[in-house]
Amino acid sequence: MRIKDTSQRKKFDFLVIGSGIAGFSFALNAAKYGSVCVVTKEKAGHTATQYAQGGISSVTYKPDDFEKHINDTLIAGAGLCNPEVVHHVVTEAPEQIKQLMAWGTQFDKTGDGKFDLHREGGHSEHRILHHKDNTGFEIQRALIEAVKKHPEITVLEDHFAVEIITQHHLGEKVTRWRKDIECYGAYVLNSSSNTVETILAKVTLMATGGVGAVYNTTTNPQFATGDGIAMVYRAKGTVENMEFIQFHPTSLYNPKERPSFLITEAMRGFGGILKRRDGQKFMHKYDERENLAPRDIVARAIDNEMKNTGDEHVYLDVTHKDPEEIKKHFPTIYKKCLSLGLDITKEMIPVVPAAHYSCGGIKVDLNGRTSINRLYAAGECSCTGLHGANRLASNSLLEAVVYADSAVKDAAQLIKTLTFCDQVPEWDDEGTSMPEEMVLITQSRKELEQIMSYYVGIVRSNLRLKRALDRMEIFYHETESLFQRSVVSQELCELRNSINVGYLIIKMAQQRRESRGLHFNVDYPNQIELK
Repeated sequence: MRIKDTSQRKKFDFLVIGSGIAGFSFALNAAKYGSVCVVTKEKAGHTATQYAQGGISSVTYKPDDFEKHINDTLIAGAGLCNPEVVHHVVTEAPEQIKQLMAWGTQFDKTGDGKFDLHREGGHSEHRILHHKDNTGFEIQRALIEAVKKHPEITVLEDHFAVEIITQHHLGEKVTRWRKDIECYGAYVLNSSSNTVETILAKVTLMATGGVGAVYNTTTNPQFATGDGIAMVYRAKGTVENMEFIQFHPTSLYNPKERPSFLITEAMRGFGGILKRRDGQKFMHKYDERENLAPRDIVARAIDNEMKNTGDEHVYLDVTHKDPEEIKKHFPTIYKKCLSLGLDITKEMIPVVPAAHYSCGGIKVDLNGRTSINRLYAAGECSCTGLHGANRLASNSLLEAVVYADSAVKDAAQLIKTLTFCDQVPEWDDEGTSMPEEMVLITQSRKELEQIMSYYVGIVRSNLRLKRALDRMEIFYHETESLFQRSVVSQELCELRNSINVGYLIIKMAQQRRESRGLHFNVDYPNQIELK
């Protein structure tokens, strides 16, 4: 791996925007066919992938089989999954697990050498491979080590993709002979030099992760601002299903901490029981699967209990389980809670729902192709059709690595016919100056997060959505004006992207005149669910 810092124009066969499981697994496979550049706005290991605690789903041992995994996924998706996509991802899982292990990922095993499989909400069998309770961190570690060893992969850390380059940047003369939109690379802000560089590529992969940071309470890192989705939307690419925002039912209640610390779904699969402050169970009132119901049902149940009791959280109780087993399976959670004076082997864990995962995003086909030629997408920023209206637990890491592989296989053939577009101009910031005050950005972002949490959260209404849209339009005009007159900064771009993503979530929520999966509107109370 070569980490560069240069203002010269760069050319690579493949440009990857994002360094999580989707971006790095794509890079490792694509490097067989040409030069690869990975652009990441943080350090290479600082991704949403590293926060994934639970694991990655894959059919491994009988009595589990592909049909059961497919059926569980379709049920969780509330009738909106693409069956062809579900079949593709589920059947590819075992091979991709082998690939992750070949890159160095280690999954926990039992004393007899078999994988120690967890079961999570919505799954009918134990099929979650994991590494203790920090599976994502382990996968990220292995991928980084593999990338470091590869001579064809260049990683540009602290580089922020501002816009993808399409023919709209080339002027009217060039645009006339290109009817379809094409991507030629990206304009990228070098945070060290504060200059916008031009990176040209034959093929670009968008792997920028999710949108959780547009909400006030989220398990996502602060940099999960929907950058890739916003860039593709501005480039006239197709984005869909943004109304389906998954709220993880159990984040640790600790108002002083952001992002919220995740209490993995596997803890409920382990036998954890959700209870009110008075110690009473409540999930039996909402679903026959009780604590193992899909996340959307559990999150709404907790939200309803909190509203009925006036409490700011509920509890997850594992005190009835063997203390040593708790420490063995959930060492990270045990240590985290203990650092706050809470011994989870003796005391219930205060939990609250938090924005966690976006089931919508950049629309792609089975090969990961977007509606923009030469541009692919994988991971949370994409919308493959796997999740439908609600993601089944631990299907996301799987989806990312499967679609990164599919995209490479397709792009490897496409790249043979492509050349670089040398007519791309440099970034034009003539007439701009530094923002007058940073408070213009930070305060707008705080207000945006509050509006999304209060009006576009777990439970919505037409009035709340209308109020949110009205506020969002004000933010949009203020921020676009600021962007036009200011030198580019990461903070300003992230605000701009968050506003674009917030707008898409609201508009698509307004357009869905029903309650389905993760989208629950009190004006359309007949929730559509399959069991």
